[in-house]
Amino acid sequence: MSQPIFFAHANGFPSGTYGKLFSALAPEFRVTHLEQHAHDPRFPAGDNWYHLVDELIHHLQQQDEPVWGVGHSFGGMLHLHAALRCPELYRGVVMLDSPVLTRTDRWVIRAAKRFGFIDKLTPAGRTLGRREEFADLDSARSYFAGKTLFRGFDPECFDAYLQHGLHKVGDKLRLRFDPATEISIYRGVPHTSPGRTRQLQVPLAVVRGHKSRVVMNHHARHVGRLPQGESLTMPGGHMFPLERPQDTAQLLKNLFTRWENRQHKDCA
Repeated sequence: MSQPIFFAHANGFPSGTYGKLFSALAPEFRVTHLEQHAHDPRFPAGDNWYHLVDELIHHLQQQDEPVWGVGHSFGGMLHLHAALRCPELYRGVVMLDSPVLTRTDRWVIRAAKRFGFIDKLTPAGRTLGRREEFADLDSARSYFAGKTLFRGFDPECFDAYLQHGLHKVGDKLRLRFDPATEISIYRGVPHTSPGRTRQLQVPLAVVRGHKSRVVMNHHARHVGRLPQGESLTMPGGHMFPLERPQDTAQLLKNLFTRWENRQHKDCA
């Protein structure tokens, strides 16, 4: 019988972009997800992502059993905060190139918000003024193919982004993920935490992209010191789940199998 994964996407990347990863996890695992976080008016993006964590918990409570929480970047942080609040909804959490913020990190974020340089600390500044509309699919493909962020993408994942990341508005194609919402998510990055990560009651793994600059050495050390925490590394950059989806799926399968075996051994 397949085990449940609830996946949460990176900011700006609808879950359909990760279809190749989801397929590679089957049949051992079945993946549930929201197509786009932060687009339900009941759960708006805001400071410290309180409503966005509420949104995730709302959907987790509708699952039949506890899940493996897997999130990429923004999605990993959502899962961590939800697991700190409601550990009974989880079997474990995997954060794909998503940092577990230390107290010092949160202090810096608080200062950045207060003194107005949060757009320099997060990708919000680079997102401002980004192109939102395209004449056709070919022009969109050419535009994104020229961006460093997309250069390492698996070709099927790149096609999936064009399919799920854009939608028709009149005779144009526009970004499906609302750019203002994306910026609000970056600006609202939490400087608070619903609990101490050391007290997390489920296993936690942070998988870091080898070339990424998002998860720093001090983040990896912090996770490694947690009672049920571990830090792993994958080839690629911050977008490695979309650069190497099959390798990412195999890592997740191996990790969950190891955690399951450890749990059975502890219960024996």
